[in-house]
Amino acid sequence: MLEGILEPSSPLFWGLIIALISFVIVIISRPLATYIKFVYPNAKFEAIGNPFIHEKELLRLIESKDLTSFKDILNILKDYQIEGDDVVSLQRSLDKGLIKTVEMMENDSSKALHQFYTVYNEKRDLVLIKHSLKSILSGTTKDTTLADKAYLPQTKELLNKLHEATKETLAPILSAYGYTDTLIQLLITEPPDFFKIDFTLDQHILNKFKEVKVPYKCERAKKNYCQRLLDIMNIKYLLRAKHIGYDIDMCKTMFLGEGTELALWRFKQMAEADDIVNAIAALEGASYFSALDEKKETYIKEGSVQIFENTLDRLFLKHIKDISLQDYSTLGPTLRFLVSKEYEIQNLKVIVKGLDEHVSTDAINRFIVTEAMT
Repeated sequence: MLEGILEPSSPLFWGLIIALISFVIVIISRPLATYIKFVYPNAKFEAIGNPFIHEKELLRLIESKDLTSFKDILNILKDYQIEGDDVVSLQRSLDKGLIKTVEMMENDSSKALHQFYTVYNEKRDLVLIKHSLKSILSGTTKDTTLADKAYLPQTKELLNKLHEATKETLAPILSAYGYTDTLIQLLITEPPDFFKIDFTLDQHILNKFKEVKVPYKCERAKKNYCQRLLDIMNIKYLLRAKHIGYDIDMCKTMFLGEGTELALWRFKQMAEADDIVNAIAALEGASYFSALDEKKETYIKEGSVQIFENTLDRLFLKHIKDISLQDYSTLGPTLRFLVSKEYEIQNLKVIVKGLDEHVSTDAINRFIVTEAMT
């Protein structure tokens, strides 16, 4: 029977050949189809670029004489058309520009990435939800403009409900939007631990990033992004916890999950350290150590963890650049442009604030995040 099938004159022989060719075409075309979908958007994003995560371009803006000069210089670029004459309106215009950029990216990208963009926008909206919850729990005046600043319709809806909420009505509202029992329990605990609330909200969104589906050839880039983000946020939370005086047991609870270099055992070593300087020493051997260790004297002198956070942000940008180069034919350049654009807008808002308050160039530079070169 086998001889009959292998006989060229047999219909079964040609059917087998066609089936094999079809199988090979499917195997070859699947990754090729994914790559083709990224050719145009990645080329577009790289052509636009991210000039305002580099010192040279930022210095020109920092040295602007006033807000009008800043706006004029920025609006020469086709990708920036900001409006306003004061710090509030200019910063709001920059935020709107970021929203439009992300919308453009989503429209130019494969539909298979739309859910990823949704989760990314949830991450951006999270700061608004944190602000709203803190206002409710502390009894301070609520910001009526929060919903207008949100990226996603569901966030706008939630913020409108939170605007009318009280401490007693928070639990059912948040439960309806999928927030965890852990968060709800923190919200009804007196006195509220705002630091732990922030941590739990970030943990919620990071879990969404882990679970979101992307094209299979993009999974490596997404995983590397998530793991680097976990590293950075774990270190930030641990250093903040040490700075505000959390004890060792409490510090050990501030673990968001294992990243690229920060395994649980290393995090525990950091948590068991007596202070921030020794916590950083526990990172020796990781790529984050040298840059953080260089800033310890500044921290000792000034007593602010901001210097460490800016350093971590610079390292994060550097690692995102590495992901872009590693996965240059799929999600890498898209991730780099997206993350860098977020830091660009953050930098520009810092400059606007600094110019408005007439602070020195050095003072503004302290809060600027640029892409680390090494």
